[in-house]
Amino acid sequence: MLDLSTTYLGLKLRTPLVSSASPLTQDMGSIRRLEDAGASAIVFHSLFEEVPKEGTGAAGAPAHPALDHYLSLLHKAKEAVRVPVIASLNATTINGWTNYATQLESAGASALELNLYQVPSQMDVSGAALEQRYVEFVKVVKSAVNIPVAAKLGPFFTSMTNMAKRFEAVGADGLVLFNRFYQPDMNLDALDIQPNVLLSTSEALRLPLTWIGMLYGRIKANLAGSSGVHIPDDVVKLLLVGADVTMVCSALLRHGIGHLRELETGLHQWMEKHEHKSVTDLKGSLSQLRGPDPGAFERAQYQNAVKSVQNVVLTGREAWEILSGE
Repeated sequence: MLDLSTTYLGLKLRTPLVSSASPLTQDMGSIRRLEDAGASAIVFHSLFEEVPKEGTGAAGAPAHPALDHYLSLLHKAKEAVRVPVIASLNATTINGWTNYATQLESAGASALELNLYQVPSQMDVSGAALEQRYVEFVKVVKSAVNIPVAAKLGPFFTSMTNMAKRFEAVGADGLVLFNRFYQPDMNLDALDIQPNVLLSTSEALRLPLTWIGMLYGRIKANLAGSSGVHIPDDVVKLLLVGADVTMVCSALLRHGIGHLRELETGLHQWMEKHEHKSVTDLKGSLSQLRGPDPGAFERAQYQNAVKSVQNVVLTGREAWEILSGE
């Protein structure tokens, strides 16, 4: 019998298929359907500190309807489903990170995912200062809560491996690779900037695939693959390079929550065909640490990639010359 189980953030999960942060967790009906379809853990949609506050609450503190609703829904979800429920937090201040994190823990979150989504638009703030700020956010949250903490990162660091090491050094239990940064579009009729959310495709898998493959075995923190998980092959690829879990969002928004069943069935069939008895057995077997070609993850492979494109171009040109009689 195949064993699809894995461990993430100290949580024993039935499969590596995790529903990542998305609008699908904004009502109890969808949350229950995610569990029924096979999600082994559910990451809640992000709670943002800068959501406008209204009025005053207890002891004159600012009332925060979004926070109150989030905490209530999180508590209800923990009571209603058996799988771990991971809260997602995006704060902007040290006090925000620690205050909200402790409240999410009290509401029953199984773990925290720190959504480190900040666009570095300040010209007088250096990259080094921004990186230290991110590390400090993780550090203060870890000191404030007792539940596991994962950092969801963007890909735009000069040295991803060094940053991974730094996050682990301040206590990060896991790294989620990667956060997707949404760029605005323009409405040419209204001459206005407008949001434009584009769902990912399997092509987006290349980025987490590369970095998870290089980080596996070099840090102790768990690794979650996010972005580009759409078909069973995407799940398998991430596991082969060393991911502990694979997070699914766009595919569920595009195909429906039931798509989780297809991903699990496909993973099971692939493992059976290739005679892998467990997820643990196949995990990391094609990482830089264990793979037959470690250089495939680094710049040394760049020349080979360029040559392959040149070969395609030359082959296409030769075919055209034959067809055209030149």
